[in-house]
Amino acid sequence: MATINTYSNPVLAVFAVIAALSFLAVENSKVDVRQKWYHEKLEAARRAKAAQECIKDFRLERGVFIDAVNDPNETALIGQDITPITTDRGDIDAKIASTNPNFAAVIVELLKESGVKEKDNIAVAITGSFPAINIAVFSALEVLKLSPIVITSVGASNWGANDPQFTWLDMERLLQQKKIFRTGSVGASIGGGGDIGRGLSPEGRELILQAIKRNDVELIRQDHIEQSIERRLEVYEKRSKGRPIKAFINVGGGIASLGTVVNGELIPSGLTKELPVKNYPVRGVIIEMAKRGIPIIHLYNIRQMLRDHELPIDAVPMPDVGSGGIFVRLKYNVIVAWIAVGVLSGAILFAAYFDRRRHRLGTEPASPFKTESGHEL
Repeated sequence: MATINTYSNPVLAVFAVIAALSFLAVENSKVDVRQKWYHEKLEAARRAKAAQECIKDFRLERGVFIDAVNDPNETALIGQDITPITTDRGDIDAKIASTNPNFAAVIVELLKESGVKEKDNIAVAITGSFPAINIAVFSALEVLKLSPIVITSVGASNWGANDPQFTWLDMERLLQQKKIFRTGSVGASIGGGGDIGRGLSPEGRELILQAIKRNDVELIRQDHIEQSIERRLEVYEKRSKGRPIKAFINVGGGIASLGTVVNGELIPSGLTKELPVKNYPVRGVIIEMAKRGIPIIHLYNIRQMLRDHELPIDAVPMPDVGSGGIFVRLKYNVIVAWIAVGVLSGAILFAAYFDRRRHRLGTEPASPFKTESGHEL
């Protein structure tokens, strides 16, 4: 049998071509792969978009001015800087980023990963600060056919739902009337400092109380934050009607939910099945839920969560529904990759075989590495 010098340039060139073709085949084999729970995610995003458009149409019909500078996608979900019911500082960029309806898909994924099933009770704490995130949460809960128990802190940070005549409670009632959502709050507090509106003017507190009354929601109003936390736990337990709560969702920085602002940063954003042991200054509802072994979904650092789930942190222009890595990711074709591995492995075995055979037959040519005097190295 003829021997092949695997060190020869022609043979090495053939190996190089095989390797290059294998690489190109693998690189060009990438295909879009739908992620887990694709259909549920897409349906949730579509519902969130419908809810957003409903609110926008309602606001435009009433001649509400939309500030295209602060609300570049003109969603009507970005509020004003300061109003009588503005409780805290808000980040305008985070508010704009939160209006991406595809964030509803993130909620679907987190709920699925938490292990909840249809009709499970889900305790939810929201504020007026992120109306678009509230919509995303409601969309995911309804698409997954869960049973939410929602308590709202009505006060809102800058750029949130801080119009006293169109608070978050008014938004969710509108969405119920339009039959986009069935979900609504069963209890509401003023929010802000101490969950009693500390820092607001008497006028601001009164406007929030009027909003709670006109939307016919149970008022939660306690003198101390610890009592407010306890009252919320009682409402969740009462509304669960003896069935266990399977997950807890917190949106934003409601003080009764967190216990203290510091906890917002101490608790990881996203899904946590076992809360890290830390020195939490005050134990809010979220920590009490975690102590009971209930998975918690903390929607706090929104821009980081968007980045983690391959959604744009800059939602200008508004991304199309169903776009982003949370829905579809580009992946290599595994079959093509394995074929390439097989071809390259065959080439290596081929070279090893002939190299070994050439050594055995004593046909090893002189080493190409020699000193100037002719001695091999």
